[in-house]
Amino acid sequence: MRVYLPATASDLAAARISARTAHAATPTLAAVFPEEDQEGLEVSASLCAADASVLLLAEPGARDQADRRVVIAADVDDELVREVPVEGDVLPGTVQVTAAVEWESVAALLVDEADAEADVRAARTGDEAAFERAADADLLWYDVSERAALAQELAATP
Repeated sequence: MRVYLPATASDLAAARISARTAHAATPTLAAVFPEEDQEGLEVSASLCAADASVLLLAEPGARDQADRRVVIAADVDDELVREVPVEGDVLPGTVQVTAAVEWESVAALLVDEADAEADVRAARTGDEAAFERAADADLLWYDVSERAALAQELAATP
């Protein structure tokens, strides 16, 4: 199953991606958007993960993280993914990845371009208008082979 893991810049330097809540094109998401094909559902899941990346950046321990959303697209075994019931703030397509994900399973990295930093910085402090602007910005696609260079670039971002 392709999952979209919300992340921060420090995840790019980790030995593996820790188990966490992610997003995927699940049957529940498909039921909400019956007119969407698989590609459209994947885009929706990746956008939810991008929004969740902002929430990770808003956590107290993330103060030193680069002001860019990071999403890691990975293919994991179905038995390592559990769909989370939709209730409260839980969106359709939310899943729990129950084991660490190895970099060999990563299909792509999706990261904000530098121009999005101001909006992401404001969004992570609760600015709703900035959150919406960030949500409208496209993420850039990177091959997993670019991970080390990308991690270094983002670590150098003030």
